[in-house]
Amino acid sequence: MQDETVNIIEANGLKFAYKEAGEGPLLLCLHGYPDTADTWDEHMPVLAQAGYHVVAPYTRGYWPTQIPEPAAYANIDLGTDVLALIEGLGYAEAVVLGHDWGALAAYTAANLAPEKISKLITVAIPHPRVLRFTPAVLWRSRHFITYQFRRLAVWNMKHSNFKHIDAIYRRWSPNWDFAEQDLKAIKSSLAQPGVVEAVLGYYWAFAERRSSGGPRVSGKKTSVSTLCLVGDADGALSLDVMEDTPSAFTGEYRYEVLPEAGHFLHREAPERFLELVLNFLNE
Repeated sequence: MQDETVNIIEANGLKFAYKEAGEGPLLLCLHGYPDTADTWDEHMPVLAQAGYHVVAPYTRGYWPTQIPEPAAYANIDLGTDVLALIEGLGYAEAVVLGHDWGALAAYTAANLAPEKISKLITVAIPHPRVLRFTPAVLWRSRHFITYQFRRLAVWNMKHSNFKHIDAIYRRWSPNWDFAEQDLKAIKSSLAQPGVVEAVLGYYWAFAERRSSGGPRVSGKKTSVSTLCLVGDADGALSLDVMEDTPSAFTGEYRYEVLPEAGHFLHREAPERFLELVLNFLNE
């Protein structure tokens, strides 16, 4: 259900729902898949206490944010959303923290307008420039392939009471003993009309862009100071690729590995996650 504290802002031609806490410099928190802005509920008070105006939007297509018509979910759309939200919230720049698809949006925004991103924190996703679809990566990320069977993917999602989401969490975060309550927000969002198609649209747009050889702004080298956090038990990510990631940056960059944490490491190990984030912000 929509939280009563959710606000609405128009940015980049869409009405975005968002949560917020605190005052100070803007810290924009972007969720990934399958997740919602609620993923940051535990972190927002701590980041607000540290002196930030923390804003967590529901990204395009995720209820209660508007579904774009016509469908538009390419990285360029996600990146321009970030920049439009910063401007719409009345800021010239922001710290951007992104997980999964939120990380890809963050990389794209930083490459489009580095002067508007003061610091970048990405979670569970290496820089797109070094992504290589080796057999091992394809196996871990096989959802990218299965989601291309569009009607079947939509049917499977809708007609299984969203049990597919449970399977994703178990595979990607094998050490996390999550509860049904932890998945309530994303399942409630997916249950709204058009949201399943919108969420899968991120994957459809990704495949279309790769097959067309279109522009890859997110794959350019990044100059913004960046911290990337990953878990060593991430079932969706091969840590081997992280060794090549520094070559994708012209500015300060480092990554930290959280032991025994999976893809949703910010929810699995929130105290350690916040410690690393705050240390980076205070540098």
